[in-house]
Amino acid sequence: MALVTLRRNLCHLSDFRIHGALAALKTQHVNHVHRTVKEHLCPWFWSLQPGPIRVRFHHAHCKKFHSENGNDLHPVGEPGFSQVHNWDRFEHNVKNVDEQTFYRKINSFTSSGEVLRFISTLETLPDTMMAEALRRICEVEKKNQRSPKEILESSAFQALCDRFGRDPSNLSNAGLVTAFQALTLLCGDAQSHSLMNLEAECQRRLERGGLDVRSLCILGESLIKLHGPGCSTLDLIVYQLQGESLATFTPEDIVTLYRLLQASPEKADQQQRFLNKINHFSLSLVSNLSPKLMSQMLTALVVLDQTQALPLVIKLSKYVVRHIARFTSEELRKVLEAFIYFGHSDRFFTETLEQHVASLCLTLDPELVSRVMEYCSRKLILSEPIFNAVAETFVCQTEKFSPSQTAELIEPFGKLNYLPPNASALFRKLENMLLTHFNHFPPKTLLKLLHSCSLIERHPVNFMTKIFSPYFLQRLQGEESYLDRLSLAQLTQLFLTSILECQFYKGPKLLPKFQVKSFLTPCSSLETPMDFHLYKSVMIGLIDLLGARLYFASKVLTPYCYTIDVEIKLDEDGFVLPFTIDEDVHKRVALCIDGPKRFCLNSKHLLGKEATKQRHLRLLGYQVVQIPYYEIEMLKSRLELVDYLQGKLFSQNSGGHW
Repeated sequence: MALVTLRRNLCHLSDFRIHGALAALKTQHVNHVHRTVKEHLCPWFWSLQPGPIRVRFHHAHCKKFHSENGNDLHPVGEPGFSQVHNWDRFEHNVKNVDEQTFYRKINSFTSSGEVLRFISTLETLPDTMMAEALRRICEVEKKNQRSPKEILESSAFQALCDRFGRDPSNLSNAGLVTAFQALTLLCGDAQSHSLMNLEAECQRRLERGGLDVRSLCILGESLIKLHGPGCSTLDLIVYQLQGESLATFTPEDIVTLYRLLQASPEKADQQQRFLNKINHFSLSLVSNLSPKLMSQMLTALVVLDQTQALPLVIKLSKYVVRHIARFTSEELRKVLEAFIYFGHSDRFFTETLEQHVASLCLTLDPELVSRVMEYCSRKLILSEPIFNAVAETFVCQTEKFSPSQTAELIEPFGKLNYLPPNASALFRKLENMLLTHFNHFPPKTLLKLLHSCSLIERHPVNFMTKIFSPYFLQRLQGEESYLDRLSLAQLTQLFLTSILECQFYKGPKLLPKFQVKSFLTPCSSLETPMDFHLYKSVMIGLIDLLGARLYFASKVLTPYCYTIDVEIKLDEDGFVLPFTIDEDVHKRVALCIDGPKRFCLNSKHLLGKEATKQRHLRLLGYQVVQIPYYEIEMLKSRLELVDYLQGKLFSQNSGGHW
C-alpha cells in the first residue's frame, strides 16, 4: 500500500501554534502564513521524485547554525526543514495509529490548520488515511464558507495535492477516489492539473472494472459534483453497481446509491426494477442508519417519487421517533418534507415531535418551524404544544422570519382554528411586521396570511383598504389575464367579513367583478363538501321525522356564497314549510352535517373555515344546527336517530313544529 510518511513536531513551528493556522491567524495575515509555509516546505516538497507516496516532515528547533547535508543552513532559533536522506527507511521509528481513532480524531477538527497540525505528528500514514485527511481539510474549508482561494494557494496544501496528483497509478482504490472526492469538494475546477490526473486514473480503473462498491459510490458522487448529473460516466457506474450483490453494500453505500439515482430522477422509470430491489433490501438496514442517512434516504425517495415504498417510509418513521433528538434542524426538515410528500402521519411521531419542538422553544430554526407547521397543517394535526412553542418563538424572534416563513407559520393557526395563549402578543408582532414590510410580502402570500387571520377573528382591518385597492389587485393578478378562483374566493370572504364582523370599516369595497358566487372551490379551501354517507343517514332520519322529502332542501347555495348542507324553512308559528315555498318564510334553519374532514385530526375541533361559515350564517340570520359525525355514530337505531334530530331541530327554545 502506498504510504505517506510524516515527521512529528511540525506542530511546534511558530506559525502553527494557533488552531487553524493555515486557514486564518488572529494575529498574522494569511499571506504571511503562506509565505512562511512556502519558505519552509517548498524546498523538500518539490525536490521529491515521482514514485510511491512517502512524505516526511522533518523539523527541529536549533540553538546554532547547522546543516544536515552541508548545504542548508538555518540561523539560531529559526525552524528549518531538511530533505531526509533515508526515504527507503520510512518504517523506522513509525508511530502506529489506529485507523478508527484517526478518522474519529480528524472528523472532530473544525479547521484545516488543526488537521495539518495533527497529521504532522504522525510518522507514517497509508494513502487512504492521508486522502481522508485531505478530504477533511476540504470539507471544513467548505463548511466554514471561506474562499477556497486561501487554502488552494497554501504551499502545504498544494504540495499535498501534488503528491496525490503526480502519479495516481500508485494509489489504492480507496485513496484514489477519496483524494478525487476531496478536491472536487473544495475547488470543483475540472481543469485543475491534480484533479485531471486523478479523474483520468479513476476512469481507467472504472473501465477495467477494478473498483469496489464503495469506490464506485464515492466516484459517482464526485463526478456529479464536478460535471453535474448529466455526466455520461455516471451511467457506467450505476450499471456496474447493478451487477453487485446488495448484500455487499454497507448502509452508507445504499444511501449513496440512492443519491446517485436521485441525480437523474427522469431515469427513475427505467431503473424502477432496480429501485424496487433497493427499497426492499433497505428495510433490513433501517436500524443501522444514522439520522443523517435516514434524512438522505427519505429525500431520495421523494425525488425519485417512490410512492410504492411506503413500507420503507413507515419503518424509517419508527426509527426517526427513536432518534429525533439527534437530528439537526436541516435533517429533521427533510424528514418532515418527506412525510408531507408521502402523506404519512404517525401518532407516535407527532407526540415525539411535540416534545422535541417544545424542548427547542426559542431556539427553533425558522425554516424548521415552517416545515413543522406545514406538516401539522397538511395532516390537520392540532398540536397545542407545537403551536404554543411556535407562537412563543415568533414573538421572541420575529426578526429572524422572512415574509414567506411568517405566512407559513401563521396560516395553520387560522386553518386549524386555534389561538395560542399569547395571541395578543403574537398578532401585535405580526401587525408591526406587516406595517413595516408590507411590500416585501408576495401578493398571494399576503392574501393567504390576512385571510387566515380572519378565520380566527383577528380581522386585518388596517390592511383591508390596501388589499381592496386596484393597485394591489393588479399586483395580485400579475401577468395573468385573470385572477385564480382561490384568490377571488379569499377576497370575497374577506369582503363579507368586513360587512358582517367589521361594521366600522368604511374603506374601499371589493368590486363585483372580483367577487365569486360560491365558496366551493376545487381545492375546498373555504368550504368542505358534505360527507355523502353521513348525509344519507341524516336524510333518512329527516324523512321519518318530517314525513316527506318535500320539507327540506339539500346543497342550497345562498346569496352570500355559502352552500348549506340542508335547509329547512319555518313560518311565523314555527311550522315547517315545503322547501319550494318562498313566501311567509319567517326563519331558515341551516343544518351543518359535519363529517370528519371538517374537524382537526382525531378531535372535535372544527376547522377555521367551517367555524367561520357557521359564524357568518348566524350573523346572516340563519338558525345554525350542527350535526357532527361523532354524535351520529353513537346512535344505534333509526328510532334513536329520529329522536336525536327532533331534539336538535325542535328543542323547547327553538320554537319549531312539525
